[in-house]
Amino acid sequence: MTRLGCPGRPRGHLGTARRPVVVSSGAMSDEVSPKKKALMPSSPLRAKLRGAGHALPVIVQIGKEGTTAAVLKQLGQALHDHELVKIKIGSESPDSRFEAADLIAAVPDVQLAQILGRTILVYKRDPEKSRYEGGGTRSLAAAPDKRSKNDKRAPRDERPQRSGTLRKKSATSAKR
Repeated sequence: MTRLGCPGRPRGHLGTARRPVVVSSGAMSDEVSPKKKALMPSSPLRAKLRGAGHALPVIVQIGKEGTTAAVLKQLGQALHDHELVKIKIGSESPDSRFEAADLIAAVPDVQLAQILGRTILVYKRDPEKSRYEGGGTRSLAAAPDKRSKNDKRAPRDERPQRSGTLRKKSATSAKR
C-alpha cells in the first residue's frame, strides 16, 4: 500500500491548506534598497570583476575617522595603480557600509562592483591598459598564460619532448 500525503507530514495530512495570496495594489514601488543604489548594473563585466576581486588583498582601509578626504585620495591613487581595489571598513568606523559606498561612488569614474559584508570592491577603468574590458592595450582575454606566478617551468609548447622509450607491458598486465 502506498502512502498518500506530503513527505515529512503526519499520516493523513494531504497538504490541502493554502497560503493566503498577496495581491499588490498597482505598479511596483520605485524604492531601491540602499545596497543596490550605488552598485554598477549587473553585467558580464561585473561578474568578471567580482571573480577577480575575490583573491585580491585589501588595499584601502577605512578606520575610526570614517570616509575622509585622505581616504578618498588614497583610493584614487590605488585605483590609478591597480584598476580594481578592495576596501575594508573597520568595525570602529562611524560610517555604515552603505554610507561609505555612497561616498566612494560619488568619486568621478568610480564604479562599485560589490558590497559584501564590510568589504567594498571598487573599479575604475584604465583607458590605456584595461585588464578587464576590451579596448585597452592589455586585456584579460589576451593574457599569455594562466600558470601561477610560482610555476617556473617553460610553457608547454617550449618544453623538450621526452625520449621515445616506453615501458614494456608485463605479462600480468597483458592478460587483463
